[in-house]
Amino acid sequence: MQLHVLNHTLNFPDINSALDHPDGLLAIGGDLNPDRLIRAYYHGIFPWFSEEDPLLWWSPGTRAILDPKRLHISHSMRKWLKKTTFHVTVNNAFTDIIRHCATRPNHEGTWITNEMIMAYCKLHQMGYAHSVEVWEQQQLVGGLYGICIGQLFCGESMFHLQTNASKLAFIRLVQHFSAHGGQLIDAQMPTEHLMSMGVQPCSRNHFKSCLEQLRDRSIAKNCWDPQTL
Repeated sequence: MQLHVLNHTLNFPDINSALDHPDGLLAIGGDLNPDRLIRAYYHGIFPWFSEEDPLLWWSPGTRAILDPKRLHISHSMRKWLKKTTFHVTVNNAFTDIIRHCATRPNHEGTWITNEMIMAYCKLHQMGYAHSVEVWEQQQLVGGLYGICIGQLFCGESMFHLQTNASKLAFIRLVQHFSAHGGQLIDAQMPTEHLMSMGVQPCSRNHFKSCLEQLRDRSIAKNCWDPQTL
C-alpha cells in the first residue's frame, strides 16, 4: 500500500487502503476546508498532525467506540456525581473548549493548531461541531468537543482543570446524545481512561459498517441547542 496524496478534489481513498505502519495513516495534504472535513468524518477519517508536520489524515485499524447503553460509571464516580456542585452545558463556550484542549496542562505540544481551531470553529458555526462544558460556578473547569455525523458523535479532545471534570463531560455527553437518538460514540483511539467508562476497541471494518448505518440518520433537532444539562 502507498500513501495517498490529496489534490484539489474533496475525495478520499477507501479507508481500507490505510497504512499498517504507522497504523491508520491514509492520506497526506489537502486542507481543512469545512466541506473536506465533513466528507472526512462522513467516511470515518479524521485529521491529526503536529504543527511542524504536513496535514495527515487517519483511519486506524483499531477504533474505539461506545454504545451509550454500555456506558460504565464506577461506584466512586456515582457517589461523586451525587455531591458535585459542577454544572454542565452544551454549546455554550465552543471556542473556549477547543482552546483549552489545545493548551491543556502537562501536555507537551499539541495537534490542535491555530489552523485546526479556526476550522473547527467554522464547523461549529455550521452546526457540525459541538462542545460540552463543565463549570464550577462561572469558571470553566473541563469539557470536550467533537463532530456529529447523523447518529454518530466523533469525539475529538477533552480537558480538565479540576478532578473528574472531563469524566463528567463525557458521561453527560453520552447520556444527552443517547436521549436525543444518538446511537454511537467514536472515541477514535482506545485509552485506559476511556475504556474504564465502557469504550471498547473494534476493527476498522466493524466501525465502517456502523458508520454507514448511522451517518444518514437524524437525531432530535434540539440536541445541540445551547442548554444546561
